[in-house]
Amino acid sequence: MASLFGKKVFEINGQGPPPTKYFFQLTVTKTEMIWRSWKISLRIESKGAAPGENKMTHDDYLHDARMQQQVDVVFGRQILQYTQALCHGNFDYLERLPNDLLLQILAFVELKDVALLAQTTKRFHKLCNSPEFWEQTVRGRCDKLTPDNGSPSQNAMGWRKIFFAFFNTKENQQYVHGGS
Repeated sequence: MASLFGKKVFEINGQGPPPTKYFFQLTVTKTEMIWRSWKISLRIESKGAAPGENKMTHDDYLHDARMQQQVDVVFGRQILQYTQALCHGNFDYLERLPNDLLLQILAFVELKDVALLAQTTKRFHKLCNSPEFWEQTVRGRCDKLTPDNGSPSQNAMGWRKIFFAFFNTKENQQYVHGGS
């Protein structure tokens, strides 16, 4: 599973809260945290100022209350908690799987659970509403649809509309919603 991670496990950047005009970047790698800051100023004396950089191990970050406070102030409580979880080794493997593998997994998930999954992250929202997912859903639930019938994505009606128009009927409700 470690091969799912590139060099960077997580990265975020943004401007700090007023009144300062600093720009911050937080990068989490497999072994360390990197905190960078740039002073953004229109004053001539600040022009060309080098960015500040602070590197530390995950363990050092977990014990550095000052650094955690900075992350909380700049990026918020959720990002602080997420980076702490990463430093504890709690990685979000599911989020990092390739789309084709996720689509194969989603083929075994009930549609009501897919709807909930789509609400968790932007990536899952996009994937669960993609034409590929809905084509797979229609083809998996309809024995009568053959490659000879043509691709609904070639006409005005997409796979999702076909599913809700033709396959989400009362007799199919029990199957669609996971009933037995």
